[in-house]
Amino acid sequence: MPMNALLALEDGRVFRGHSFGSTGEIEGEVVFNTSMTGYQEILTDPSYRGQIVTMTYPLIGNYGLNAEDVESFHPWVEAFIVREKSSLASNWRSQQSFEEYLLCHNIIGLEGIDTRALTRHIRETGAMRGIISTEDLDPESLVQKARQALSMSGQDLVRDVTVSEPFVWQEQGKYSIAVLDCGVKFNILRECAKRQCRITVYPATCPPEVVLGDRPDGILLSNGPGDPAVLDYAVHFAQSVMGKIPMFGICLGHQIIGQALGGKTYKLKFGHHGGNHPVKDLSTNRVNITTQNHGFVVDINTLPLDEVEITHINLNDQTLEGMRHKKIPLFSVQFHPEAAPGPHDTAYLFDRFIEMMEISLAKKN
Repeated sequence: MPMNALLALEDGRVFRGHSFGSTGEIEGEVVFNTSMTGYQEILTDPSYRGQIVTMTYPLIGNYGLNAEDVESFHPWVEAFIVREKSSLASNWRSQQSFEEYLLCHNIIGLEGIDTRALTRHIRETGAMRGIISTEDLDPESLVQKARQALSMSGQDLVRDVTVSEPFVWQEQGKYSIAVLDCGVKFNILRECAKRQCRITVYPATCPPEVVLGDRPDGILLSNGPGDPAVLDYAVHFAQSVMGKIPMFGICLGHQIIGQALGGKTYKLKFGHHGGNHPVKDLSTNRVNITTQNHGFVVDINTLPLDEVEITHINLNDQTLEGMRHKKIPLFSVQFHPEAAPGPHDTAYLFDRFIEMMEISLAKKN
């Protein structure tokens, strides 16, 4: 049976609803996602470590969950907020209901609150710390707990989500790719595998000489959670390998490369989370609709623009969405070209990565 539950934000705003899935008390940064579908991919995206995700689409769970569409080995969200949880799962691929999945993985779900009001509040005041509880239903007590929760700024959450040991995703292929796992989504690996790549995934803390010693044809820096400004070890990795081997960065990987080039990052007011963000590719003048999930961006004004070319711009707020180095084989994007969920407009970037490796291999031969 559903239990009464409260969501309290650090600014004192409180929302009342009912729990589903697990029960208890959990804290995190409260953000919203504007995707209409893809809740399973969102639940299992490691970039959501430390965050309580609110879905703006009102009905969630109507097509159930399955074992094929996951983006990691298990879900990473701290908690999940919806306007209405579907009591039915109607899809031929469904293997488990939405509520059963959350209960199985000990994740608290909250439904019955005004998610539109919560979303508007976050847009106006910014993403903030929050706490959901089925145990402590005293608003004042919960608000105080929310104010004592850890801030997303300054947190290294990559160490929580990265693999502990290297592993091979795909053994056969024409090109050898090393993936630095900062919280990689499986669909990034699937897209590379489609393009005849042998793929080895390495921990985010792996020394650069270990990766280079395996002689990959290219290196991919993955997406991931937390504050990029505290990832000194990942920035050192990027600085150590750039120019020696073709490199492609996605989302957090883009922010790591930005810092390795001398740039700085900063936190957005409420982040970009969803599958409907317009981004202009300046090399083609085409506008792509992209999938995004990030709370931090690279400051364009801190980059060495004599060495770096801006390739993509967000048309909503003009923030940096992509760049490439003018002299060495290196490029990165802030959005997610692998989608999952979302549009496939920018999957061509994986082809660019392949072309960059081909050019590099031709020069060696």
